[in-house]
Amino acid sequence: MTKRDLVVRISNETGVVQQQVLNVIQKTFDYISDAVAKGETVELRNFGVFEVKVRRARVGRNPNRPEKDVPIPERTVVKFKPGKEMREAVIKISPTDLKNQRNGDAME
Repeated sequence: MTKRDLVVRISNETGVVQQQVLNVIQKTFDYISDAVAKGETVELRNFGVFEVKVRRARVGRNPNRPEKDVPIPERTVVKFKPGKEMREAVIKISPTDLKNQRNGDAME
């Protein structure tokens, strides 16, 4: 689902003009992004939590030259932890159904 799909769906269900729906969705995403960029945790009940975590420094390997170590520095990353309802809904999806759905989308 794309942002455009979301806008069309909400507009059709609510009767609100698509441009207004787009503005609200974009502002929502902007505020979430701004908060996470400041290192804040964004918790959306029944949906999930966006938070900033620090990935520790580690040593990587170049698959083309495995004898040479590549230092990977410590960095910050955004993590998303789905809420209980989303987690339970995803658990119900069988891996086979998901593969079939993705293959069907690729053929269209």
